[in-house]
Amino acid sequence: MSWLARRCIHTTRPVLSRIGSTPIPIPPNIILDNTDAALAVTGPLGTASVPLHPFIKLDLTTPQSITVSIEDEAFRNQRAMWGTTRTHIANALTGISTGFSTPLYLVGVGYRAAMEEDPRGTVDGGSGKRLAMKLGYSHTVYVPIPPWVDAKVETPTKIVLSATDKHLLGLFSA
Repeated sequence: MSWLARRCIHTTRPVLSRIGSTPIPIPPNIILDNTDAALAVTGPLGTASVPLHPFIKLDLTTPQSITVSIEDEAFRNQRAMWGTTRTHIANALTGISTGFSTPLYLVGVGYRAAMEEDPRGTVDGGSGKRLAMKLGYSHTVYVPIPPWVDAKVETPTKIVLSATDKHLLGLFSA
């Protein structure tokens, strides 16, 4: 008997997403509305909607958790979106229940920031506030704050940004 005949060779392996198959806990103050195209999340900080691909299946049988699954594990794009969709849903639940926060520190001699009213008001979809920052240039740098971000200047060198959408907060803070 050759070594090849004794060796167990499997041509197929079970496909399992470690991230996608993990149940998502639902906080008690969250209301979910599931449709075929999206999952609407409503909570104390507002409302969010997570778009769903047609092959994504949500199991809401238990009131404390959501389980995400896909139709066919043989398709690569379905396996790729399995964990991604689960993470988007978990981020929406966290954002609507507690929110996300990012501190920004200004490090440099003479660097400082202050919050002030935007003279343009809410034109161009702004919130009516802006950051006025001294960053070593010959002029002051003004950054308008979008309405979905809550900005606070705790000290002249520390800015705290808060939002319910993790993706939009990351885009603004970058």
